[in-house]
Amino acid sequence: MKNIFELKTKQLKEIALSLQAKVEKGLSEANTEIQCIPTFINPNTEIKEGKALVLDLGGTNYRAALIEFVDGKPVIHPENGWKKDLSVMKTPGFTREQLFKEIADLISELSLGEEIPIGYCFSYPAESLSDGDAKLLRWTKGVNIQEMIDEPVGKPLVEYLNTNLDKTKFTTAKVINDTVASLFAGLTEQGYDAYIGLIVGTGTNMATFVPADKVKKLPADGNYNGLIPINLESGNFYPPHLTIVDEKVDAASDSRGAQRFEKAVSGMYLGEIMKYVFSTTEFEDKFDAQKLTHILNYSDMYKEKYVRTARQIYKRSAQLVASSLAGMILTLISQNNSIKKVQLTAEGSLFWSEDRKGKNYKDMVLDDLQKLLVSFGYNDIQVHISQMDNANLIGSAIAALS
Repeated sequence: MKNIFELKTKQLKEIALSLQAKVEKGLSEANTEIQCIPTFINPNTEIKEGKALVLDLGGTNYRAALIEFVDGKPVIHPENGWKKDLSVMKTPGFTREQLFKEIADLISELSLGEEIPIGYCFSYPAESLSDGDAKLLRWTKGVNIQEMIDEPVGKPLVEYLNTNLDKTKFTTAKVINDTVASLFAGLTEQGYDAYIGLIVGTGTNMATFVPADKVKKLPADGNYNGLIPINLESGNFYPPHLTIVDEKVDAASDSRGAQRFEKAVSGMYLGEIMKYVFSTTEFEDKFDAQKLTHILNYSDMYKEKYVRTARQIYKRSAQLVASSLAGMILTLISQNNSIKKVQLTAEGSLFWSEDRKGKNYKDMVLDDLQKLLVSFGYNDIQVHISQMDNANLIGSAIAALS
């Protein structure tokens, strides 16, 4: 049976070059396919001492923690932060006041001291503001608190906390998304020429630093210099060489025409691709990447054709991620040809998933990325991939203290 998901080196190179061209367009113009959203926070890479309250609202899971830098190393209290399920956010009629109360309840359990800044990892579509706050553009993931749309995310929360929690004065709130938080967390690994934050889990996205003079769409009245953190929103990339199955998955989705890269790559959609190949009722409704990797790891429990196709879909996802990273690195080299060592902080359950009877996802990504860089003539580029516990919390603390 023909493998419709097979991608040759020539095709992978074309995908990388397509991403590079679209990133460069996104750095020059607003509302492009790859949006390249600037974050107006210049991260301090020299933090030796300092404390920050960090909040992480990803989907409807919420965490709060105190992070203290001691001799440049972040220490998290409690170890992984206090956690809370905030599915109640999806309740019709749920208000901003109710959300702030839920957030404050967890903060009140932390011993914070008298005065502290806030770093807020907020994983909903938001536009970064010049003061480090962000404006909520729209809700996703089943949440719809209308009164918060088009309003700052951080400032009203700081005001609420200062009114309702009397032991601590909260000074500022810096708001970033999870991909930028991963990017910032990677800065704790020093000695690299370039940094990329990557998420490949339920969804996918990338972030990196771009010299201010290369971000042509920055407002003319601002005084920008150095490196600007850029949230690519790369899940919306529409790569060449997708298949008829990808067309079907997109047509059946609730965001038709958007997030085409994400629909070919991420954990939320890999199971959907599998179901469309076989058009069978043998796969349950919620068939995601976790179920797909179960087929790989327990292949003797499944029909051979399912195992073969699952492995093809898994491999293609890794190859597409490798191509997108190659395109990102080509962009960075075009802006600074002295780049030799790249630090990639990767998050997401799919990226770190294992295939016990084949090659793990991370290893496929790294192997294909190195081959692509060599094929583009960059034999001397080294990419170091790291997994960092609590990258969201650490990156948010760096934002708060910058």
